[in-house]
Amino acid sequence: MTEPATVLHATSLEVGRADLRQSRVVTEEIDVAAVTAAGKAVLAIDHFALTANNITYAAFGDQMSYWDFFPAGQGFGRVPVWGFADVVASGADGLAAGERVYGYFPMSTHLVVEPGRLSPRRFVDVSPHRAKLPAVYNSYDRVAHDPAYTRSGESIQMILKPLVVTSFLIADFLEDNGFFGARQVLVSSASSKTSLGLAFCHRRLAARDVPVLGLTSPVNGAFVESVGYFDRVVTYDAIESLDAAVPTVYVDMAGSADLLTRVHRHFGDNIRYSCRVGGTHWEGLARRMELPGARPTFFFAPDQIAKRAADWGPGGLDQRFAGVWAELAASVDDWLTVEDHHGPEAIKAAYHDMLEGRISPSAGLIMSLKA
Repeated sequence: MTEPATVLHATSLEVGRADLRQSRVVTEEIDVAAVTAAGKAVLAIDHFALTANNITYAAFGDQMSYWDFFPAGQGFGRVPVWGFADVVASGADGLAAGERVYGYFPMSTHLVVEPGRLSPRRFVDVSPHRAKLPAVYNSYDRVAHDPAYTRSGESIQMILKPLVVTSFLIADFLEDNGFFGARQVLVSSASSKTSLGLAFCHRRLAARDVPVLGLTSPVNGAFVESVGYFDRVVTYDAIESLDAAVPTVYVDMAGSADLLTRVHRHFGDNIRYSCRVGGTHWEGLARRMELPGARPTFFFAPDQIAKRAADWGPGGLDQRFAGVWAELAASVDDWLTVEDHHGPEAIKAAYHDMLEGRISPSAGLIMSLKA
């Protein structure tokens, strides 16, 4: 294997924390010898997915500490993404150069990590600045020891798996709580991949006859219908046509204050639970407000992971998710088209297109900052 360079030049896309429309490409040096001498490792990020979920990370960057994972220059942030990387230099015992890993990265060409708690399946970045952040985001899978891993399956894994994990956990949370007495689940931004995943998981996990309805824009209505995961698709202009007497769980993937208000005012006290998840409508993000019905409450996936770890024991959650994931992954060829984008300017353009809602819901974007 070729010896790593003494100095690596890492390129990153950074965005304005106060104005997500600001973006810049920056380059910094990594002193490889110093990194490895400190017991750390350098990961070369091969490629990653860009979805509306990443815009949610940025929109809630301060509120949910997403900016803290990968510190950037003053006033800027590095949007977290999910992808694959190769270890190009390592001073950590038990982690060798040449390994391929899957996990949580910045939109960059390289990342320095401090590997700890190594097992055959994964390691954790124990860098001090990540110590108080949710552990699920600090863990990196060593793909050589993952029996389900295939190189050809990387794109689908990057695009969908992180989102469907969240979808699965929301569906499980609602089922675990008896849907809070509701008789239907209403999901906004139904064309988003997390919403589609939620509809898929709900129909496989729900022990009760509780239909799941998707709210979407008129322009995306036909697409959501064609995917076939929702029991019913309703466009935003038809919210008031829904039966307001039906006890309802509202899952807010859009984050729009106007939409949240309309749904709560229409159903009133029949909103039995209001679950805030995403921010696809990031400019109109709902802030704390007085509304009829259940108070909107953020869904925090690590909390449900911790609960199920206690309920089901080691590996229980992974085992249950694996079956649903395999079934969903086998169904996406009918509606998902993978697109590849390479180089800083292409990544920057794709980020702005995603930010402004110009990406087709059927597109799955794979990014690489390598030219």
